[in-house]
Amino acid sequence: MTRVVVTGGAGFIGSHVVDALLADGREVTVIDDLSSGRRERVNPNADLEVIDISDAAALDPVIDAARPAAIYHLGAQASVTVSVADPRRDMEVNVLGTLNLLEAARRVEAPLIFTSTGGALYGNEAPIPTPETFIPSPLAPYGASKWAAEAYVNTWANSSGLPHAVLRLGNVYGPRQSPHGEAGVVAIFAHALWSGEAPKVFGFGKPTRDYVHVSDVVAAALRATGVSGTFNIATGVETPVSALFEILAAAASREVEPTLLPLREGELERSCLDPSVAAEALGWRATIGLEAGLRQTFAELVAEFESSERATA
Repeated sequence: MTRVVVTGGAGFIGSHVVDALLADGREVTVIDDLSSGRRERVNPNADLEVIDISDAAALDPVIDAARPAAIYHLGAQASVTVSVADPRRDMEVNVLGTLNLLEAARRVEAPLIFTSTGGALYGNEAPIPTPETFIPSPLAPYGASKWAAEAYVNTWANSSGLPHAVLRLGNVYGPRQSPHGEAGVVAIFAHALWSGEAPKVFGFGKPTRDYVHVSDVVAAALRATGVSGTFNIATGVETPVSALFEILAAAASREVEPTLLPLREGELERSCLDPSVAAEALGWRATIGLEAGLRQTFAELVAEFESSERATA
């Protein structure tokens, strides 16, 4: 079996990538500092190394020992508001951490698949749906750090000849998404509806996003292995936050009036990505429709909430 490395493998998306790689017969080393990831999300058949990717002295021996055939780099500081409050830490994780992994990938001659961001990268002036050729104009340090990291990925691909890939993700949702914090609006809404609370809806429900199911993102990551390029991984469908809430409320069979608030600093008014390059180069398209995906995700998240409640009772 061939070993691979997954950074951020204790996180929402990363843990699903780990499961898919193990199911494909790979041996997997997970690298995660557990700052936002959870140990219990890591598949027991994977090897977990608790490491901060910005610490090269700790990272390098693990990569060198694993000698992976590929590195799936999902580890990140992913909070927009944290990036505004502490842009230096955001840069250390997202830029320096990526550079450390690229240098390690060069040593072991492994392709790197880097998950970037779509909406936070392109900014409010982007055409809808946004192609990869549009020059980014991020509103927050988080988007800037991801864009800088992308530049390093592409530069190291050119200089090393290794087929590194950049995946610019839409708004990913699915099971294991945390309802705590600013990100993961589907999980946040689902938890509020399950608990009977009124969720906060920022931008008065008007902002739009491109929601893509985590299983489709995993499929894209596997297809991008060994392929150079930058790819939007999204549906190409623009959905208002208010419509998202209505679908989830119907799935919950609850009538809850949300608390409407203005957008927070650094958040976009509109976001929708053009996935046609991924379709052509990777043979990838999102397969899960939003309404069906949300209903399935709501049921899976509720099962997780109930399990967590029992465990803490």
